[in-house]
Amino acid sequence: MAVQSGSATPTAATDAAAFHTLFASFLGWTLDAFDFFALVFVLPTIAKDFHRDVAAIAFTITATLAMRPVGALIFGWIADRYGRRTPLMIDVMLYSLFEVLSGLAPSFGWFLVFRALYGVAMGGEWGVGASLAMEAAPARWRGLLSGLLQEGYAVGYLLAAAAYFIVFPRFGWRAMFYLGGAPALLTLYIRAKVPESKSWELMRPAPGQIWSALRRNFRRFLYLVVLMTLMNLISHGTQDLYPTFLHLERKLDPRTIATIAIIYNVGALLGGLAFGWLSDHIGRRRAMVLAALAGLLIVPLWIFPRSLAWLTVGAFLMQFMVQGAWGAIPAHLVELSPPEVRGLFSGFAYQLGVLFAANAAFVEALLARRFGYGGALALVAATVLLADAVVIALGGERKGADLTQAASLTAPR
Repeated sequence: MAVQSGSATPTAATDAAAFHTLFASFLGWTLDAFDFFALVFVLPTIAKDFHRDVAAIAFTITATLAMRPVGALIFGWIADRYGRRTPLMIDVMLYSLFEVLSGLAPSFGWFLVFRALYGVAMGGEWGVGASLAMEAAPARWRGLLSGLLQEGYAVGYLLAAAAYFIVFPRFGWRAMFYLGGAPALLTLYIRAKVPESKSWELMRPAPGQIWSALRRNFRRFLYLVVLMTLMNLISHGTQDLYPTFLHLERKLDPRTIATIAIIYNVGALLGGLAFGWLSDHIGRRRAMVLAALAGLLIVPLWIFPRSLAWLTVGAFLMQFMVQGAWGAIPAHLVELSPPEVRGLFSGFAYQLGVLFAANAAFVEALLARRFGYGGALALVAATVLLADAVVIALGGERKGADLTQAASLTAPR
C-alpha cells in the first residue's frame, strides 16, 4: 500500500465537510431507492397497460437487481482508482436519466431494457456513496450514521409511497417515473459542497494494488457475498410484493396501501437508526442477529391478521426489524473491506448479493399462484430471516476500525 509520491498527507475532514459528505450520500441512496420503489407500487397497473401478467412485470425488478453488480464493478473500480466524488456524480445522472426513460417506454420490451440499464446505474451508487460517507464519519458514531445512511433506502420507499398516494391517482404510473429525473439536481450539490475522501487521498492505489487486494481477501469477499445475498432476500422478500399482496388479496385501495407503506417505512427508518446505534455498543453482528430473529417472530403478525390495524402494526414491526438488521451494513461492509479496494470490495459484494437475490419478487409471484401472496411472503420471509441470523453469527467484524489501516479481520466472538 503506497501513497503517491509528491502527495501531501491529507488533513482530517472538517465537521462541515463530513456533514456535506454524509448528507449527499444519504440523498443519493434515498433518491436511488425512490426510483427503484416507484415500480413496486404500480406493478398491476403496468401489467394491464402492457398486456402482461404481474409475474412478467415483476421480472423487470429481477432485471434491475441482476444488472446492479455490473455498475458496482465499473463504478467501484473507478472510485478506488480515481476518487469517489466524480463517479458518484456520473452515477446519479445516469440513474435519473434511465428512470425518466422508463416512464417514456412505449412497450414492455423497451421498459425491460430501461430497467436493466437503470440497474447498472443503481448498482454503482451504493459502494461509492457508502465508502465516501463512512470514510468521513467519526468512528465512535459510525454505526448510528451507518443506520442513517442505509435508511435512505427506507426514506426513498416512503417518498415512493407518498408519490403513489398523491401523484398516481391523478396522473398515472408514468408520472411516477418522470419524478425520478429530479435526483440529477443532486450533482450540483455534490460538486459544490462535497470534498474528495481524505482516506482515499491517503491510499490512492495503483491498478495492480486493487486486483492484488481482491485476491488476498477472496475468502472474506465470498463470505460477504453470501451475507449480502441473505440480507437482500430479507429486504426484497418482505418489501417488493407486499403492496401487491395488500392490493390483490386484501383488496385495499391505492391510498390505503400507500398509507400503510408510509407507516412501515417510518418503522424501517427508526429500526435502522436504533440498531445502527446499538451496533456501536454491542457490536455489528449481535445487533444484526437480534433484529433478524425478532423479525422471524413477527412473521405471523405481518401477514395473517384480518384486522387492518393489526396488519399495519405487523408491517411496521417487520420493517423495523428488517431494516434494523440493515442499519449496521454500510459500516460493517466498509470496515471489513481492504482500504486499497474499499469502493469495489464493499459495493461489488453488496451487488452480487443483490444479483443472487434478484429472483425474490419473481419467485414469490410464482409461489403465489399456489399458496397465495400471503403464504408465499410468509414462507420466504421466515426461511431467509432464520438463515440470515445464522450467517451473520458465523462471521467476523472490525467495529470501529481505523479506515486508513489494513487491519486483519478479527475472529468471531
